[in-house]
Amino acid sequence: MAAEATPRINARYLEQFTNSTVRILGRVTSLRGESATIDASGSIQLHLNRDAHLTLNNAVEIIGKVQPDLSVKVFQAMDFGSNMDFNAVEAVVDATHRYKEIFYYAD
Repeated sequence: MAAEATPRINARYLEQFTNSTVRILGRVTSLRGESATIDASGSIQLHLNRDAHLTLNNAVEIIGKVQPDLSVKVFQAMDFGSNMDFNAVEAVVDATHRYKEIFYYAD
């Protein structure tokens, strides 16, 4: 069985990936109980699981499913600390979608 592709996206691509599992790397801008907001070239609302331990202002990589309201249900979260080059992150996201045949199958 092949593993499900998890393309890297940011806020600009949420609508294109509704009901899909994706990877998002962003900066944590707010934490409120079982929800959080990250900045990934725009604001994204997250619905956290019990295993997600985020730190305000740190970079975090999320693997989750984009919901119909464009929020993301988090399956896994990994803290990447406070020293992240978000220009490089943007370049990777752009390359992912420019050369999508390498990274995921588009409908």
